[in-house]
Amino acid sequence: MKPQLLIASPMSGGGKTTFSLGLLRALQKRGMKVQPFKCGPDCIDTQYHGIAAKLDSFNLDTWMSSKTHVQYVYNTYGEQADVCVVEGAMGLFDGYNRMDGSSAELALLLNIPVVLVVNARATGYSVAPLLYGFKHFNPAVRIAGVVFNQVVSAAHFGSLRESCMDAGIECLGYLPVDDDIRIGSRHIGLTLTARRELSEQIDKMASLVEKHIDVEKLMNLCTRIFPIPYSLPYTSEIAVEAMHPVGKRRLRIAVARDAAFSFIYKENLDRLAEVGKITYFSPVYGSELPEADLVYFPGGYPELFARQLHRRKRIMQQIRDYADKGGKILAEGGGMMFLSRSLTVRKGGTAYEMAGVLPFDCSMEENRLCAGYRRSVVNGTEFRGHEYHYSIVLIPDGLSMCAPVFTPRGAEISTPFYRYKNVIAGYIHWYWGETDILKLW
Repeated sequence: MKPQLLIASPMSGGGKTTFSLGLLRALQKRGMKVQPFKCGPDCIDTQYHGIAAKLDSFNLDTWMSSKTHVQYVYNTYGEQADVCVVEGAMGLFDGYNRMDGSSAELALLLNIPVVLVVNARATGYSVAPLLYGFKHFNPAVRIAGVVFNQVVSAAHFGSLRESCMDAGIECLGYLPVDDDIRIGSRHIGLTLTARRELSEQIDKMASLVEKHIDVEKLMNLCTRIFPIPYSLPYTSEIAVEAMHPVGKRRLRIAVARDAAFSFIYKENLDRLAEVGKITYFSPVYGSELPEADLVYFPGGYPELFARQLHRRKRIMQQIRDYADKGGKILAEGGGMMFLSRSLTVRKGGTAYEMAGVLPFDCSMEENRLCAGYRRSVVNGTEFRGHEYHYSIVLIPDGLSMCAPVFTPRGAEISTPFYRYKNVIAGYIHWYWGETDILKLW
């Protein structure tokens, strides 16, 4: 038995992340080992969780992986924890297809209760029917209680607490309006300075949680049996399928990891560690590409570091030489942008020279969002992932499409998924927690 909960909201912008970070840090300061998780493919919130809880956070996504695998990850990494906290995504019932892929579906799959965070700044007692609706829309989704965010006064909270009583939902407290609390832009590279500043903000959030939230009541209401039972049919061979490198020796794997390249699923790294030794390097601050059998450039924000990156002539030449000799490279999102010929960050701005491995240019001049789940079949294996970007590829020249890419509903899209020699690149961030990524080659 241990406290386990999923933090959700009626809609995006309700305050899930603020409350999640404050609760994680408050519990961590109490000397508890609290294991964070994130519903969905978000690679930014998991970094925030790691700073708050001082423990790696794991993505739980029912589109990118099987239900058995989601339960496996939750049980595996929650085993040594005192508390398991899952931050939801979007609104509680928002999925890629109605409830499919939603926070509500995940709460049912994990058999854990939901703590609903409601932005109450512009409402009072009228929140009662909203709470009643969320409680009764799908009674199998158990709402343990409500935390109100952006509360302006004690009288305001009094009205909100009465709404809970009449809706039949436990009131767990509130977070007041505090203009000193700010997470800042999500679209910012987490440099050491940014991490330190965020940690200071999380300390303020934790103080508000301790002062205004009944943490003990929350923990008691959310205590459940652990480990969670696996759903039937149980597919253990999928959850723990091993990767198979060519040959018998362990691989040398180089992973780009710094403030510009940080969109990494922790489970992906653990899977790579099964077949090789991982060496991390920094394209922003480093000057050497490690000796490697496979180089992985994850997504991130190279546009924020374009000027620094284009000055790294030595490492970019090493990357070009490695690719031209047939070295295996996987580049996703921002990683693909770094391997392009140039990157233009703003309209009329400088086209910064990049590594020049891929014969095309990237630009953020149009600043148009492209996002969603994606799947593709390569060498007979289905890969699933997610893309989220504002940049575009300009005039690809002499490249072949590695494979067609589809949405969850089966519509083919024009998302680039390219192959140049043994370089495989595209905008999609693949999840290979239960898939052999080496089958791409």
